[in-house]
Amino acid sequence: MARTRFIEGPAGTGKTTYAIGELRRLLDDGVRPEQILILLPQRSAGWPYEHAFTAPDWPDGAQIDLVTIGGLARRGLEIFWPLVAEKAGFAYPEAEPQFLNVETAQYYMWRFVNEAVQTGVFDSVNITPFRIMTQVLDNLSKAAINGFALDDVTERLVTAWGDRHSSRPPVYHAAQHVAERFRAYCLENNLLDFSLQIDLLVNYLLDEALYREFFQQNYRHLIADNLEEHTPVTRDVIRWAWDDLDSALLLYDTDAGYRVFLGADPGGGLELKARCDEAEAWEQPYNLPPTLGTLAHELGTLLDADRPRSFPAGENPRAGFTLEFCQFYPEMLEWAVNQVAALVQHGVPPGEIVVLAPLLGDSLRFALTTRLHERGIRTVSHRPSRAVRDEPAARAVLTLMALAHPGWNVHPPLLDVANALQQVIEELDPVRAWLLAQIVYRPGRIELGTFDAILLAAQERITYRAGEKYERLRRWLAAYQDEDAGTMPPDHFLSRLFGEVLSQPGFGFHTNLDAGRVVAELVESARRFRQTLYPRAEDVTDWIDISREYYELVQAGLLAGTYVASWQQVEQDAVFLAPAYTFLMRNRRVSYQFWLDIGSNAWWERLEQPLTHPYVLARGYPHDQMWTDEQEYFSRRDTLRRLMVGLVRRCQEHIYIGISNLSEQGFEQRGPLLQTFQQIIQRYDQLEEVP
Repeated sequence: MARTRFIEGPAGTGKTTYAIGELRRLLDDGVRPEQILILLPQRSAGWPYEHAFTAPDWPDGAQIDLVTIGGLARRGLEIFWPLVAEKAGFAYPEAEPQFLNVETAQYYMWRFVNEAVQTGVFDSVNITPFRIMTQVLDNLSKAAINGFALDDVTERLVTAWGDRHSSRPPVYHAAQHVAERFRAYCLENNLLDFSLQIDLLVNYLLDEALYREFFQQNYRHLIADNLEEHTPVTRDVIRWAWDDLDSALLLYDTDAGYRVFLGADPGGGLELKARCDEAEAWEQPYNLPPTLGTLAHELGTLLDADRPRSFPAGENPRAGFTLEFCQFYPEMLEWAVNQVAALVQHGVPPGEIVVLAPLLGDSLRFALTTRLHERGIRTVSHRPSRAVRDEPAARAVLTLMALAHPGWNVHPPLLDVANALQQVIEELDPVRAWLLAQIVYRPGRIELGTFDAILLAAQERITYRAGEKYERLRRWLAAYQDEDAGTMPPDHFLSRLFGEVLSQPGFGFHTNLDAGRVVAELVESARRFRQTLYPRAEDVTDWIDISREYYELVQAGLLAGTYVASWQQVEQDAVFLAPAYTFLMRNRRVSYQFWLDIGSNAWWERLEQPLTHPYVLARGYPHDQMWTDEQEYFSRRDTLRRLMVGLVRRCQEHIYIGISNLSEQGFEQRGPLLQTFQQIIQRYDQLEEVP
């Protein structure tokens, strides 16, 4: 058998299943589990392997580590820190480093961005300070994973923008200055964010003979899955280790590359094929109906500007999807919910159904969740890269957190209090919650009044059952103020509030899967905040100001880190609601998909990021080339092609497609995706007319 193999093919052809089989063969041949390295683009992509490891017939004790490039860097630095710390310029090389995740990096970056914003250097870009911060962090990461210096990032952005706007170059330089201040602070305080970890791995660790010896002894076999989603630096590490490996298996998904905005380099992944002893191309996906196979081909052909317009004979793709035209947006939602309910009534497990949209806003999620719950169908949703405060469950808990700390002198709006009460008390509808909040809450007074003091008529209208739950919540907050305020870190407060009140029977989060997940992530976020900024808890005598610091950071727009549990959440009896890209990056197959609002331009529009650029800040992009409108058009088209083909290939039965003539805001919609489907329908209608 060849020492190194490269297998490419579309999703669903069995590449990962084959890799798991190869793992079994290695273990059966006596290879120790710790000598096998499974390299993944992101931790959540490892669920097929983790599922295999828990199978009853899997060898006992053969738990193989799943590692990302960031995890590989951290492991190396934890062991070989003394070798690289002084060379890299850290102020205290003899002290242990502190590793930052995406959230804790924001904690430290925030002060530098805030200071820069106050000087007015970012006034010419209309984005929030937190978006400035995330884009500066993104530039640091892009520089690291592509092997750029920070000034190279600025030079590339300035060149790409050209002379179209004279105000943009100063903003790029201001962003670079913020990044340099943050990097200097990290060096002064032994802080390692993702970009610095990758930089140390590539520029220092790989040059150390001791690290190479360590790597050779520990990793003899490599499996790199989803190679198209990996970064250029990951390929550099694979090349560095290549000659010392006993075996290597590289898996590549054609037509994928969904993480380009995070630094993935799909084209570069194919470069490693030439290094392999054998290369195979697998073509036929398993469990993909012929009609959907034809649909994937049609979409790929129509959206690929470089692909010849060839349409080989095949199954009519129209049998693989249902297209529903609705005049108004709510009408489309009602149609989708009715179709989901009909599938469930006919025995389809809700976990085999996903409802996708280009963006899953609060109103859309609420509308779908409410309608499905009315039909007795449970839902789960996942919206990564959203500010913590934007999740309704998190907003409710944060409102209660402010009410529990009157000394902060923070006055939540009356509407926020009403929404929080409506969410956390099961018996309250929006009208009763608003009435209760108006009676018991005065923003100037902050604390909540008692239910017993309410007039009898109002009590009856609100209901005594809801009043009893409200009183239980109010008494808990009052007891905390009297006994525990100042002694409890923010994560302890949130955990106790959820565990002792909000998750109990009769309260809104008792059976709410999404709310439970969001609060769990909020608790974990607060714990990381405490452990990162205040690692010696015994030295803290009063937690009130620290809790307020965390509260204000979240309210300002803190972006949640990646929580694997959210990506891997599988509820077999729950319909999954998500943005389309989120579903794709879970890399799972389902029986039925719903695509909503395909007339919307949001299916192909790229998020505006004035301080960064996923294509310009790529290793393969010429550093002296301006980014044109034509390039933007073709990059959007290619992104839409990958998205559509990826979705179709992850469906095993049927796709339901909803069209709303008028958008949620009342505007007529004729986006590129709708136009593409119109071409498919017209072509097959004409074929059917031919005698």
